[in-house]
Amino acid sequence: MGFVVSMAYEECISEKLSTISAQPGDRIKIVRKDKQFEGSLMPHHEFSGKEIVTLKLDNGYNIGISVSSDDVIELVKKSDVKQKSAKTIPFDESKDTIAVIGTGGTIACYIDYRTGAVHPATSSSELAFSIPEVFDVCNLKTQVAYQLLSEHITPDHWKTLAERVAVELNSGVRGVVIPHGTDTMGYTAAALSFMLGDCLPAPVVFVGAQRSSDRPSSDAAQNLMDAAIVASKSDIGEVVVVMHESSSDSRSLIHRGTRVRKCHTSRRDAFKTINNVPLGVVDGHEIILNREYRKTKAGVKVKASVDLEQSVAMMYSFPGIDEADIPKNKKGLVILGTGLGHIPDYILPKVKQLVSDGVVVVMATQCLFGRTNMSVYSTGRDQLKAGIISCEDMLPETAYVKLMWALANCKGDSEVKALMAKDLVGEISNRSASDAFF
Repeated sequence: MGFVVSMAYEECISEKLSTISAQPGDRIKIVRKDKQFEGSLMPHHEFSGKEIVTLKLDNGYNIGISVSSDDVIELVKKSDVKQKSAKTIPFDESKDTIAVIGTGGTIACYIDYRTGAVHPATSSSELAFSIPEVFDVCNLKTQVAYQLLSEHITPDHWKTLAERVAVELNSGVRGVVIPHGTDTMGYTAAALSFMLGDCLPAPVVFVGAQRSSDRPSSDAAQNLMDAAIVASKSDIGEVVVVMHESSSDSRSLIHRGTRVRKCHTSRRDAFKTINNVPLGVVDGHEIILNREYRKTKAGVKVKASVDLEQSVAMMYSFPGIDEADIPKNKKGLVILGTGLGHIPDYILPKVKQLVSDGVVVVMATQCLFGRTNMSVYSTGRDQLKAGIISCEDMLPETAYVKLMWALANCKGDSEVKALMAKDLVGEISNRSASDAFF
């Protein structure tokens, strides 16, 4: 999910608008033989047809008009563009201060009420005033790390973010909130969980939005407010994700950063804790915690361990898979096996050869819920003998991030294999919760 971007008009429309120097916010008139339309010119976005000009009418509604070469576009009035004055972020000594580190995505956008367009917050001030309701809860110390749709975020961005979070935690803020695009938020939350460790002096809270702030059904305001409440009021000392509990505006769930997955493309309650129950809920301004969590430890200095081995791949097993489908020239491989964690017997020799060549191969299940168990069937037992490591009940994406981190921070394959089987930051449980099925 992310903010809308510009897209070209048909050439004849561009020429008509250019001739009258029309810009978004200007009042224009579209005249054709039988009728005319007048209103404020709206920005042209990626979902508009190239022949469509969008106007905001006086009644507040937007209308899309298909403009032909025979139609005339007239400038009625230029917009009264006022120079933006820098806003001062308010500060209340009686309130705690949290750091907000923007990374992009739908959640970090705000509405320009002059044009009705949604824009990314590209400065600290814009980021702060995109969520002014939070000023009632705490003080904000803001910065923008980068402005990216989450599908464009890479492991190098995780490193930058982890280092910035560590600086803020060590500065004494009450908590850190990270607005992030939803598509890969689970990956980034898992990465920071390993990079920052299991002993934090304050909460680190990821938050996103499924629907942008210009939509009546937006979840941005509630998610941000509840994330700020968790960051400023809780004693959670780990990385978490805060998102809507249901499709209605009621409560938000607190998910552990290594346990959360986006399970729906567009629903507001898309994020679920996998193979366990959420850490808790935010109900109004009240935080209700459901189970054990890592508590903050005052005075701890955080050092971000950001080294990653990026030569790691993920591979689905599927009917008809061939040896040619197995990634080559990698140092680590996460297999998403079927059922309890299986691959066909006929590709096992190739995978066994990878293990012999020093590639660390781990097995997760594409079922997501439940855990891998390669001891039940002969296929799985053969895989264990071949040196494939079980990921237990880890999410595949968490296993992927953990393997990158382990390969870069361990000495030798044996240490990597031992670390992959060990719970570090809540990514593995000894026993999966029976009521944790989606």
